[in-house]
This record gives sequence, structure tokens and C-alpha cells, in this order.
Amino acid sequence: MKKFVNLLILLTATSLFAFTAFTISSLNEEGNTPVLEPLPIHPRVEQAVSFFLPKMHYKKQQLDDELSSQMFDFYLEMLDPQKLYFLKSDIDEFEKYRYSLDEALRNGDLRAAYAIFNRFMTRYAERLNFVKKRLQTPFNFTGEDSFQVDREEAPWPETKAELDTLWSKRLKNEALSLKIAGKDWEAIKERLEKRYKNMEKQMLKTESEDVFQIYMNAFASTFDPHTNYMSPKTSEDFKIRMSLSLEGIGASLRTEDDYTTVVEIIPGGPADRSGLLHPNDRIIAVGQGEDGELVDVVGWRIDDVVQLIRGKKGTKVRLQIIPADAALSDPPVTITLTRDKVKLSDRAAKSDTLEVEHNGKKYRFGVINIPDFYLDYEAMRQGKEDYASTTRDVERLLKELQGADVDGVIIDLRRNGGGFLSEAVDLTGLFIEKGPVVQVRDSRNRVKIERDFDSKVVYTGPLAVLVDHFSASASEIFAAAIQDYRRGIIVGTQTFGKGTVQNIVPISRFFPHSKEKLGQVKFTIAKFYRINGGSTQMVGVLPDIRIPTRYDVMEIGERSEKNALPWDEIDPANYEPVDPLLDKILPRLNKLHQARVQNSEEYRLILKEIENLRKEREKNVVSLNIEKRKKEREERDALKKELKKVHKKSGHDDKEDFYIVETAHVLSDYIQIH
Repeated sequence: MKKFVNLLILLTATSLFAFTAFTISSLNEEGNTPVLEPLPIHPRVEQAVSFFLPKMHYKKQQLDDELSSQMFDFYLEMLDPQKLYFLKSDIDEFEKYRYSLDEALRNGDLRAAYAIFNRFMTRYAERLNFVKKRLQTPFNFTGEDSFQVDREEAPWPETKAELDTLWSKRLKNEALSLKIAGKDWEAIKERLEKRYKNMEKQMLKTESEDVFQIYMNAFASTFDPHTNYMSPKTSEDFKIRMSLSLEGIGASLRTEDDYTTVVEIIPGGPADRSGLLHPNDRIIAVGQGEDGELVDVVGWRIDDVVQLIRGKKGTKVRLQIIPADAALSDPPVTITLTRDKVKLSDRAAKSDTLEVEHNGKKYRFGVINIPDFYLDYEAMRQGKEDYASTTRDVERLLKELQGADVDGVIIDLRRNGGGFLSEAVDLTGLFIEKGPVVQVRDSRNRVKIERDFDSKVVYTGPLAVLVDHFSASASEIFAAAIQDYRRGIIVGTQTFGKGTVQNIVPISRFFPHSKEKLGQVKFTIAKFYRINGGSTQMVGVLPDIRIPTRYDVMEIGERSEKNALPWDEIDPANYEPVDPLLDKILPRLNKLHQARVQNSEEYRLILKEIENLRKEREKNVVSLNIEKRKKEREERDALKKELKKVHKKSGHDDKEDFYIVETAHVLSDYIQIH
């Protein structure tokens, strides 16, 4: 499950587990795992949060049996998302709690939470003991065995023997990846033994606050994916990291199914500048410098992974990753990043020009890349005239491009995860006369319209906005407004669909006289709506001209999150389209686009790569035969090489990818038709 708390920093992390004082009453029967109990403060915090959230959250959800049942499922999924630890008999035994968790929340009763977690710890220890024994015998990679990669929808295993079989295949798959990477059996065995020994160490670090945080996040998940409980330690980390003062690689991370997964690449950071790390990539090992030992971090606490990755500015860190777009059977790759601080100047919008020949005529387009919607709020508050903001920078770039006599402008919002709402509103104002840009409805159903009050229009020429699955929040607000005003053409893929607003409340508010360190709750308080009345939640922005990418087959965006708030609509705002004829032109632009890309060798190869990835993910099974795996890898590598060769033959440089160039051709069609 892709939940837990997402904390944004230079190198941010979300913690499945956190560190505070804990209570161990005893060891389990095997004597190798702690039996955890709640801290004295936990029942009171449980009651406070369960009283507060139903009343203040946008959803206004009742504390009832339906919530209890959903919370029960979320808790089990957070503990064992791939159904690799619990037995069906455990689940059957836990069913007695399904409809009583709502009452337990009201009463500050945590017996069910800790009973389920302590059983999980026992099962976890059993699996680690099995791993130790299984790794004493080498694997045979010549048979017809296969491994089911995603078991989220699979039934719970009936017996320990069934679990042994599942785990044997899991280990064999991990060993085969190392074998294909050139490791012999002794090296494979050593790597996997270290991995699972580290997992055992991490397990023994588990504390009472860890259990409470997971359990309360299971409750928070019943509201929506962006509502979280943060333990005192997680809260402290959040406050420190939001200052953007730490040095690292510039990525937002979380724990997911034993892996450290990249949530977001911070604009202007080392990872962003390198182009080597992307959202949904999984980090499996970390090494210091050019040749330091790669330390396996599968199963590690996110806190410890962060400590390995973070370091002094100018030093290098090596990450062994499984790329998000890798095939299920692909081996990991190793990348090197130089640690640095994220500078505001590195996050700034930048422009370039692109020349294309279209139907025998040459066109020059300005391309403005906007990494995020930034604002140096403190400098603005102090009255400094040269404070940085997205709108101010883009206004300057637009004037420079118009001075260069461009035929049109492309705003590139790919991978732009959002930022300041005010910047999205003001940026829209550069392209339209004054008017509404976005509507915001709060938990009391009050609607506020955010407007551009400046009638000045900086640029009136042909405009396209390029978006992708990672364009979110403020990016979607800007793209939606441009689309609703018929001011420009939206090109690319469906956007992320993040149409909600969150607030953070410290739990100390409910305990004004307490001297204990307490956490905080992040919860959804409002929802964004387009000026046409439709929400950007879940649906995001649908492009006028759709160009598929390999991320189409991946679980990305609000649509992939469980229990996300639904799409809905409110009354539209009053606004006048800038180009009412655009609706009539778009069908023809789409036909011209389709005719053009059908004759593109590069587009054909992109579609082939997408289809291959889609089929493999739908199959959800990888072969454990080494020859089959090598052959599959060779075929994928050959396709990637062919794509690079075709791209190079087209005469485009690295900045002129297929999507930018095709957007320029779409704008060329618009100019010739309009």
C-alpha cells in the first residue's frame, strides 16, 4: 500500500516506524521478538484524534462499523501488503475485531492493535528463520519455476508449508537477479544473508510508538490517502526537513513493501539535475563515494536509509535502484549522485528555443520549463524588489522570447508537483485578462474563488502546455484554467489528480498542560475545483492531444491511491473563453497529430515499449529460469538501443525529446489552421 506519511525535504522520508520510548512486557514464546504494549499516553491520544478527525476532516466521516471494517483491512494491509507473513488462521482469528475498532477508538482501547502487531512480529521472525535455513542450499535456475511479483490480491496462505514455498521463490528471484548481474553463489548468499540479517535488526528496533503510528494511520486512511498521524519523532523530522536546510540528493522517499521508494524528485536538487533518479524508483542499496561498499537497505527503517544517503555537500553517494519503468525481471542499476543543497536559482523557470520544419515552413518556438511553482515568500514579505517567483521569472522569459520573434510558446510542466497556489493563479494571469482561475470548497461547503485581478496580458500568441502523470496540484490548476479559458492546447498525458488541500494540527493542542512530546495530524480541509465546476481530484486534467508514455501502465497518481476522495463538481464560475473556436479546431488537430505520429519510427518504438511493459505487468509473473530471463533482458535492451538510435538520427538533442517536438508540430498545425 502506497501510504504512510510523505515528508518533503532535500532528502525527505516517511517512516513506517519511528523512535521513542517503548514498553516491552516480555518476549514471545520463541524468545526472539519483543511483545509490545501501548505507552500510557497512547489511549488519550487515540481518543483525541478519533474525536477530532471525524469533525474537522473535509469528508465528515462517521465513527461506525463501516469505518471499523475499513480500518481493520488497512491495518492488515499496512503490516502485510503482499500476504507473505500472516496465515489465514491468523486472519480468521482477527476477524473478531473487524466491527469493534470504532468503539475501541472512542474508549482508548489498543488491545486489538497490539495483539495483531505482536502476532505479525512472531510471523516475521518465523520467515527470517526460514530464510537463514533456505540460503544454506544453492538455487537451481534451470527449471520452469515462476514467481508471482504482486500478491496484493492473492489469498492468505493456509499453511506454513505454503509460506515456505512462496518465500523460497521470492529468495530465488532475488538470487537470480544477482546471478544475472554477475555474482557467484557465495557472493549471492552473502548479499542475501546480510539483507535479511539487517531486516532482523530492524525488527528488533521496533518500539511501541511504531505500532501506534501504524495503527493510527490505518484509522487516518479511512478518510483519504493524504490524512496521516505523525509520531513525535516523525513530527520533529518534518519540522526540520521542511526548512530545506539539510544536504542530500533532493528526493522525497517512503517505505513501501520493504523497499525505499522515491515519491518525488525535488526540483533543482542533485537527483533532478542528474536525470538518473525518478519517482517510483526503488532504492535497494547505498554506497559511499565512488567505490564504497554497497550496503543493502531492503527492509531497513526509512530513518536509517536517510542517514546513509544524506551527507556533506560535494560528496558522492551511489544508489543501486530498480527503475520504475524496469521490467519485472530486470536486474538493478547503479547510479552516482553528488550531494548538494537545493538552491532556489536551480529551481527557477528556464527557457530555450526549438526550431521545427512543418509542411515546408520553418517555425521557432519558445520552450519554458517550470520545475515547480516557487515563491521566496520571506523576501517578498520583507519588501525586497528582486524576490524570486515563478510568475515574475516566466514574465521575464516571455518578454525575452517575444523579443526573439518566436511563433509560439510551450510551457513544459512535466514532473512539476505543484507549489504555491498564488503562483498558479498569477501565472495564469500572464495569459488571460482578469478573471477566476480556481475554486476552493472547504469542509463547510463554502466556496472561495481565487482570481487574477490584473487585466494586463503579457503573451497573447499561440500557446501549448505539456503535462504528464507527475504534473500535480498547482500544475493542474494552471493547466485546467488554460484549458477552460480555451487559451491554449494541453498536450501529453492525464495529470496526477491531486485536488485536495491539507492542514497540520499539533496534538499538543488537545493537551495544553502536558509536558510529553506529542505528534501531529495532517488532514484534508478543502478541495480544488476548476472554473468549469469540475474537480481536479482523481481525474486531474485530460489533455486535448494525448501522447502516451511508459508511465501509462504504472500505478501513478491519485487514481492509484486507495480511498482517495472522489471526483465531483460544483457550479461553474463566470468566465469568457479567450478562443471559442479552439473547440472546433481540436478534432482536426488530433487527426493531423495521429496521421503524423503513425509515420514516426520513434513513436512506433515508444508504443512497442509501452505495450511490452503493459503485458508483463498484467502477467504479474516472472520466470525463474536464467536463460529465459537473460533472453528477455536482451530483447528489452535491444529495443532501448534502437529507440536511442532513432532519436539521435532525428537530429534532436537531449532537451528536444519526442514529446516537446511533437507539441511544437501541434502548435504549427494550430497556427496554419487558425
